[in-house]
Amino acid sequence: QVQLVESGGGLVQPGGPLRLSCAASGSIFSINAMGWYRQAPGKERELVAIITSGGTTNYADSVKGRFTISRDNAKNTVYLQMNSLKPEDTAVYLCHGVITTFDYYGMDYWGKGTLVTVSS
Repeated sequence: QVQLVESGGGLVQPGGPLRLSCAASGSIFSINAMGWYRQAPGKERELVAIITSGGTTNYADSVKGRFTISRDNAKNTVYLQMNSLKPEDTAVYLCHGVITTFDYYGMDYWGKGTLVTVSS
């Protein structure tokens, strides 16, 4: 069993920063990639940022230059530093991991999500 637990969401004013964390735990052999998705009310889930085990990153065009994804491999944790937040960034942010356990290779795991609200 693998669990992904997000933290750091909340209410922030437009232009402000917020940092999300996602810790993976359980029977983990290796983490292939981790990333953040978001889903706003009435909209489809979209990729925000992803980071591979080698440190390669990819971002949605809408967050490039404002968001930074990073990971601490020793802690099995991924972070999303969000700066210059806009009201349109309001969404539930979900952590995703492609994780190899001692039983299965490269399975998809999801956290339950953390709400980010950007409003004055």
